Amino acid sequence: MEDIDFQAMEFAYRRCADQDGSAPAAHRAVVVGAGPVGLSTALDLARQGVRVLLLDDDCRLSTGSRAICFSKRTLEIWDRLGIGQRMVDKGVSWNVGKVFFRDQQIWKFDLLPEAGHERPAFINLQQYYAEGYLLERVRDEPLIELRWKNKVTGAAQDDDGVTLAVETPDGAYSLRAEWLVACDGSRSPVRKLLGLESHGRIFRDRFLIADVKMKADFPAERWFWFDPPFHPEQSVLLHMQPDNVWRIDFQLGWNADPVEAVKPENVLPRIRALLGPQAQFELEWVSVYTFACERMDRFRHGRVLFAGDSAHRVSPFGARGANSGVQDAENLAWKLRLVLAGHAPATLLDTYCQEREYAADENIRNSSRSTDFITPKSDASRVLRNAVLNLAKHHPFARTLVNSGRLSTPATYVDSPLNTPDSNEFAGRMRPGAVAADAPVRSNGADDWWLRQLGDEFVLALFCGDSMPDEATLAALSRLEQGPVPVRTVLVGGAQSASHDGAVQDVQGVLAQRYDARPGTCYLIRPDQHVAARWRAFDPAAVGAALRRALCLPLGEPA
Repeated sequence: MEDIDFQAMEFAYRRCADQDGSAPAAHRAVVVGAGPVGLSTALDLARQGVRVLLLDDDCRLSTGSRAICFSKRTLEIWDRLGIGQRMVDKGVSWNVGKVFFRDQQIWKFDLLPEAGHERPAFINLQQYYAEGYLLERVRDEPLIELRWKNKVTGAAQDDDGVTLAVETPDGAYSLRAEWLVACDGSRSPVRKLLGLESHGRIFRDRFLIADVKMKADFPAERWFWFDPPFHPEQSVLLHMQPDNVWRIDFQLGWNADPVEAVKPENVLPRIRALLGPQAQFELEWVSVYTFACERMDRFRHGRVLFAGDSAHRVSPFGARGANSGVQDAENLAWKLRLVLAGHAPATLLDTYCQEREYAADENIRNSSRSTDFITPKSDASRVLRNAVLNLAKHHPFARTLVNSGRLSTPATYVDSPLNTPDSNEFAGRMRPGAVAADAPVRSNGADDWWLRQLGDEFVLALFCGDSMPDEATLAALSRLEQGPVPVRTVLVGGAQSASHDGAVQDVQGVLAQRYDARPGTCYLIRPDQHVAARWRAFDPAAVGAALRRALCLPLGEPA
């Protein structure tokens, strides 16, 4: 497929019917902001049957590469939204990183050393491609209406929803949102309109981003230098992107003048010092940034929910910004869908806050530690850091202390109220609150992947070995599938099992190993592919109670 120049595209403003009514038009779900998080949120809601209005105050996608590292978990979410393969096909896949101190490599790490995963640890892909591919899917979704050049200028809420004032090239109009999701970035106009703030830490340092177009024989790896000879006493990061574009981040220090730093006469010598005097390249995009680690105290305020950078912000080291925002979207979408359908109380949305605030704290903690290691703020801190780097070349214990960015991993919601605590002994990481691990399987006679069997619903994965469940079990499973909130059964057979109707085969035994499963083991998996509960034997009453817990329903009532 021929590439589209998404950065050159402008999207037409169109007058809508809401502007001609005498009273504010009513919408069930309104999303503000058409970046990666807003587009993912709208697409996820629409795929689950929710009609969505998506507002954006601009008429273009992002300028420059911006967020480029998209994690395995984000790709798995985008797989469920039908766009993951497009991202992978265009992106640069990578698992390996190298760390250098001065002129020597001190450490090489592999973020996905084991086989049996469909997706790589990361891809590098310019943000405008990610947004463009999401936008193409959004345009194909009849339940989404996207309005460009619709700027939210007022927000007033009551018990039943939010009234928005929206400014357009044709003037202002009003609309009503039963629920409003603010995905409008770190400066979040919606947050300001509601008089809310983020709190955290601003880091006193500046970095230069240079996107350089060139042909080079560097491998598709993440290279990070501490105090290199070509940029002494600072740090440098190098990443490969598609289209022969390379991302280079240069630490500048707090006293650098951001206006002067982006001038070609100051950028080009830095790049030549890294690449060599004979290197042939073109500058594609240059920017200077200062970063913060901060978040809102709460991500839900009445009928308004915040996601992505509007709710939390981290430094770029670790690729935890856009990835955590897309994970916000997935966590929120299924919960909002069930609340809108009347199948769950609004308190289910409070668990979005609990779980994603926990994830934000985890990301901020890791990001802050990375930034402190990369940019020591005292002579003593620098001496200690350099001692760690010197030791790391020869001593494995020191490598665990080297921090060039703890790269994004999904949070395990260990204390979520939606978890049903284990009543049986299990080994491994697939505890309640963990994101489901992928594994190779066979489905309908063809090689496939486990996560592709899960979809947008609650799933009960029943490991049945080489024999089918008995009639009583099948009848109980059927009743669960026919409930107001269906629980779809996926039977998992062993490598020697016959192909049961609708079952998948764990032909390599990897799935059972990762889930510590034996015949009879079953897992209740949420629509966002996190584990809700697990048992060594199927018990319909226990599954029903776990489902009610995962929906914030009273435990004595049917789900």
